[in-house]
Amino acid sequence: MIYSIGRGLLRFIYTVLFRLEAVGRENIPRDGGVVLCCNHISNYDPPTLGIKIERKVRFMAKSELFDIPVLGPVLKAVGAFPVKRGGVSKESIKTALNILRDGQVLGIFPQGSRNNDGGIGKKGAASFALRSGSAVVPAAIIGEYKLFRKMKIVYGKPVNLDEFKDDPSGDALERATEKIMSKIDEMTKTGVPSQP
Repeated sequence: MIYSIGRGLLRFIYTVLFRLEAVGRENIPRDGGVVLCCNHISNYDPPTLGIKIERKVRFMAKSELFDIPVLGPVLKAVGAFPVKRGGVSKESIKTALNILRDGQVLGIFPQGSRNNDGGIGKKGAASFALRSGSAVVPAAIIGEYKLFRKMKIVYGKPVNLDEFKDDPSGDALERATEKIMSKIDEMTKTGVPSQP
């Protein structure tokens, strides 16, 4: 209930303030686990990633945010779960995998920190997808959070990671991550949904 109300309110605010347009929403599977992977340019990104789609998106959030009065309970109410600074704990990994195995959507920013240009990306998204059998949908936020300037969120076709499912090599996760990141980068440059 709180998520739906908040999403509706933020849709209105982001549409008015940032003229946010969504492209490729039909590429997000209607059911089943989905790892929604996106570039990371601002603290405003989590709402941007989720407010224009109908499915609820769950996120990891820094554990210290849950200690802040009002904000902590709101984060819990909208389905966020804590992750400790400096690394993802076993508990956070277990929570993420359970979310996906329950057929929900998990939003992840594989670049890690904002504006981490040129990085290979963190391997968590690929790992979660391969371990849970979930679809991976790349997304790209295009533009800047400046008032009344147009922004766009683009959702690509699910990335085909079949080649990595039974790959015993140690660099399989790295190559899967590279593939996901290349789709995000492609959409950031073109503004067009990527293909599998």
